[in-house]
Amino acid sequence: MTQPPSQQPPQGGFGAPQEPQGTPQPSQPQSPPPVPPQAPPTPPQTPPAGAPQAPGAQPGYGYPQAPGQAAPGPYAQQPGPYGAPSGPYAQQPGPYAQQPGPYGQQPGAYGQQPGYGYPQQQYPGAPAPGGSGGGPFKGKPAVIIGAALAALLVVGGGVFLVTSGDDDKKDPVSKSSSAPVDPSGSAEVDQGDGKGDGRETDDDLNAGRKEGEAKVLWLAKNDVDLPRNGKEVFGPWIVGDTIVKGMYRSVNGYSMADGKQKWSLPLPADMCAAPGNPTADGKIVIGVMNGTTDRADCADLQMIDLNTGKAGWKTSVKKNGTWDLLTDIGLAISGDTVTVGRTSNSNAYRVSDGKELFGNPSGNCKPFAFAGGPKLIAAASCRTDDVNNPQHQVQEIDPATGKAKWSYQPERGWEIDKVYSVNPLVVSLTQREKKKWGILALKENGTLRSQLISDKGDKLSVECGHDFAVFGEKLEGCSGVAADANTFYMMTEDDTSGTGRTNKVIAFDLNTGKTKWKSAAPAERTMKPLRMEGGNVLVYVEPSYDKGGAIATIAPTGGAPKVLLQHPDSTTRIENFFSSKITYAGGRSFIVSDRVSASNDEEEKEQTTMMAFGK
Repeated sequence: MTQPPSQQPPQGGFGAPQEPQGTPQPSQPQSPPPVPPQAPPTPPQTPPAGAPQAPGAQPGYGYPQAPGQAAPGPYAQQPGPYGAPSGPYAQQPGPYAQQPGPYGQQPGAYGQQPGYGYPQQQYPGAPAPGGSGGGPFKGKPAVIIGAALAALLVVGGGVFLVTSGDDDKKDPVSKSSSAPVDPSGSAEVDQGDGKGDGRETDDDLNAGRKEGEAKVLWLAKNDVDLPRNGKEVFGPWIVGDTIVKGMYRSVNGYSMADGKQKWSLPLPADMCAAPGNPTADGKIVIGVMNGTTDRADCADLQMIDLNTGKAGWKTSVKKNGTWDLLTDIGLAISGDTVTVGRTSNSNAYRVSDGKELFGNPSGNCKPFAFAGGPKLIAAASCRTDDVNNPQHQVQEIDPATGKAKWSYQPERGWEIDKVYSVNPLVVSLTQREKKKWGILALKENGTLRSQLISDKGDKLSVECGHDFAVFGEKLEGCSGVAADANTFYMMTEDDTSGTGRTNKVIAFDLNTGKTKWKSAAPAERTMKPLRMEGGNVLVYVEPSYDKGGAIATIAPTGGAPKVLLQHPDSTTRIENFFSSKITYAGGRSFIVSDRVSASNDEEEKEQTTMMAFGK
């Protein structure tokens, strides 16, 4: 798994923040000794091999900085509206190796200067140089490498139902849902045009399956003609026995059992935003461009019932002033509320009927991004006299009223980057000017619980997708992490010092921030946490060049991963998508490409987009 450059959480803990002005605060936490983070790379260039590691211990959080220490770099921007990111490479996906960290409020009056030099930021959630994810093709730009993965199976577009797997059946073959193949017929061999992987046209994906390995249940390929450079895939979401994903100008539901399309909802323009989760009853609200020209904004909201594929209410987000930039938005759902976040503005609507529930709150600090689920968490930006030295807050929001239940304010200059877990609350923060990073856990009342402290030599990693936003940001959507009530689980970067790539999953005590245990991936393999499953950590053991991937669990006390579903070694080349999301449900695993792109239309329509495994 090629991961972002070296990152080590600090040694020690966070100092207590000062209470934000004008906002009632809970009692402050105790202040453990300060800690240092490490430096991230200079984005977006890939650092050279053997790049130096982050420095060691530095003065702790809240330590006063020398005047002029955070002078603007080559990407400094002109003053803009509060909440606007500064610098084209503003936010990197954590974790960055850490330096002294974020705590203790510094006063900052409004004092915004006139003028606006369009705020820009590193694509929030985009992988740092080197990319994220595992496999021989990963860590390379999607647009460039997409063609290398196209045409893995050269059969017409559609879903391939794998009918084999039982040893007593004779010569079963794959079937396309759009053009069924007679099982009694002999498969024709692809004579080759230089674009395939050498497999037969209608070959049996389970022919090489060994005892104990899962079956390939079905495989789907792209059948949509996309614009140049391809399109991002939104989802997947699982509702009942349906797996749903959206891309370009449609949202589609597929049977989890056989991959056949159950429904398809066309969209009038490009899909441009989606939340990480639907409501409990399977409703979702997506963002759709309000036109098909280059001047269109991501300003239309469309509710969809994922159970049936039927469209519900539709509304347009109204601009709130000149600087309400709707080029990019971030959506999040909590309960029956969907929030719309973007630079310096936010709105919320009721998912069930589309009624607007609340907009920008009054006061000095405005939410601009949200994470949903069992709680609604916001990142808020406060007005300051220097856009290059921002003041952020973490807030828990009442999804019905929009009012903050509590606010936690880090030291000025630290920005809320991602929310790794909503309950328990685990948050990533970055400091652009000094290239620092930190992860902290907050209590139910918004006070500091702990800061993650990694052991020397452990370089943590996380995957936050390919969110190429400029004026909007998503707090949710990172993978490679999991959490239960008292423990947070993260993967490490790949270790390439041996004969093959490998890594570990590390468990952190959320009450102390210290390491509880480490679980090593199988020899010459890498793995990443997906979520919790029955009290255990569910992980995906990634495929190698000759080994299939696997779904496994790690006990809450640690130890070696225990395989639940071993994917066949014979299909590892197909399973090894350039970039994908992995879902496990009902004893079956689903691998879904998170971007479809290729060098030409022919290869684009041959790209594998989904693959399902089961017993």
